[in-house]
Amino acid sequence: MKGLEKAWYSGARWPGLLTPLEVLYKSVTASRRQVYQSGRREIWASPVPVIVVGNITVGGTGKSPLTAWLGRWLKDQGWLPGIISRGYGGHAPRYPFYVSDTSDVAHAGDEPVMLAQQTQLPVVVDPDRPRAARKLIAAGCNILLSDDGLQHHALGRDIELVVVDGMRGFGNGRCLPVGPLREPLSRLREVDAVISNGDLQAPDAAAQYSMSLVPSAWRHLNDGVCYSIDARPFDGRVHAIAGIGNPQRFFKTLETLGVAFDQHPLPDHHRFSAHDVRFADNRPVVMTAKDAVKCRSFANERCWSLDIEACPEPALIEWLASRLEKL
Repeated sequence: MKGLEKAWYSGARWPGLLTPLEVLYKSVTASRRQVYQSGRREIWASPVPVIVVGNITVGGTGKSPLTAWLGRWLKDQGWLPGIISRGYGGHAPRYPFYVSDTSDVAHAGDEPVMLAQQTQLPVVVDPDRPRAARKLIAAGCNILLSDDGLQHHALGRDIELVVVDGMRGFGNGRCLPVGPLREPLSRLREVDAVISNGDLQAPDAAAQYSMSLVPSAWRHLNDGVCYSIDARPFDGRVHAIAGIGNPQRFFKTLETLGVAFDQHPLPDHHRFSAHDVRFADNRPVVMTAKDAVKCRSFANERCWSLDIEACPEPALIEWLASRLEKL
């Protein structure tokens, strides 16, 4: 998979050999969506507004930090938001499954636990997103955020937001497995807004905005205590671990902060063990917030996470406020 992903973003021609599989993938994806649009399968219409935050590429784009920011911002505006997630990588004992910041990642998945930790909002995971929505509404939520919900058509939505990695863009612009796209680029004409994590001009998008990811704190894995970015709580060269969709973005952030490190990129949603955070030289270990929730139970005193926050441009905040007034 790693070699294929590299080819998507390097202009290599050999993925074109997989074109028959791309044709099949696009046909299946279009058919699945058409089943809902035609009414053959029910789209559940929520009695409260639903905002979908998703992407059309595989791998990380920054959608979860944007979801966390959006949840906190909505709460500040007087809403009672709740977050819905598929809970990728988790296998809960029952569904819908209510997630807290201390939930077992093996049950909830890494991103839902991270979102619960960062927002202190109600988070529910369920493969059946309408069922998760009903649980949150019953708990008093009056607006819902569906994290990574763009391709989950059973849940109706009022606003669709697509997050794009400005560093990597859309690769070769082809769908899986020839390229990194979950859906054709034409899908961007139908969503409400495309939000670039960095500088990128998306093709044919109706509305485009930008955001940045800003380091916010160093968090100690053992006790959860946070330290200011400017008051780095460790010294010297560190081991940097990243089991996310785009590890190089994390490493680049550490560089901008002046941290010297040895990098250890791992697959997205990597299943961590104690072995992954222990090194013979006993240097500090720094990881992403998403990875940290999977390592808390076996982390040692030298393990830290770097918390980041999404910072949307003012025009995006104004646009969101305007749209919400019309719901």
